[in-house]
Amino acid sequence: MAQIFHPSTNTLSRLSLFGAVFLLAAVAVIGAGIVRSSYVTEVGVAREQPVPFSHKRHVSGLGIDCRYCHTTVEESSFAGIPPTHTCMTCHSQIWADSPMLAPVRDSYQTNRSLEWTRVNDIADFAYFDHSIHVKKGIGCVTCHGQVDEMPLMWRAHSLYMEWCLECHRHPERYVRPREEVFNMHWQPPAGAQLALGRQLVKEYDIQKLTACSTCHR
Repeated sequence: MAQIFHPSTNTLSRLSLFGAVFLLAAVAVIGAGIVRSSYVTEVGVAREQPVPFSHKRHVSGLGIDCRYCHTTVEESSFAGIPPTHTCMTCHSQIWADSPMLAPVRDSYQTNRSLEWTRVNDIADFAYFDHSIHVKKGIGCVTCHGQVDEMPLMWRAHSLYMEWCLECHRHPERYVRPREEVFNMHWQPPAGAQLALGRQLVKEYDIQKLTACSTCHR
């Protein structure tokens, strides 16, 4: 029987198969890169707000503790957004006529809350409790980044499940003394994090919770 296809067709077939495999692999790699890029995760992207509030100015410059504004962080799942009268405690006297703070004054006078844009916004299908993390010795900076150096607030981490699980699987790498939770610049003694972490994991009775139901309820 006469040969239907030229022998070179075999080479073309092999090249096509290998090319398809490499193309799929390239698409997968590119897709994974996009999913983890700041374009999708918004890591490092400052969010526009009704007032350009500077954590760097208030925390680092003025030394205001996180709990002064985020009043419920120690006893509630939600850290709390400060009401306008908290802002006006100072700004009724300081920069009282600043055009930049006009939305704050309007909010105070009309008793209508400012509509802040959530920066660290976890998906609705995941549950997160601030208070339990504070009680277990997880510092603000661990999740929110170096807030005291942010002139405008941005997301420091992806908030992906794999990021959460890294801490849940190895809490000894991240836990700190409770009295240092709100300290933006606390560091363990050189090379002592794991030893201190294991001690605190035992002392604070920290469980390595990785079951789906821990966060997905």
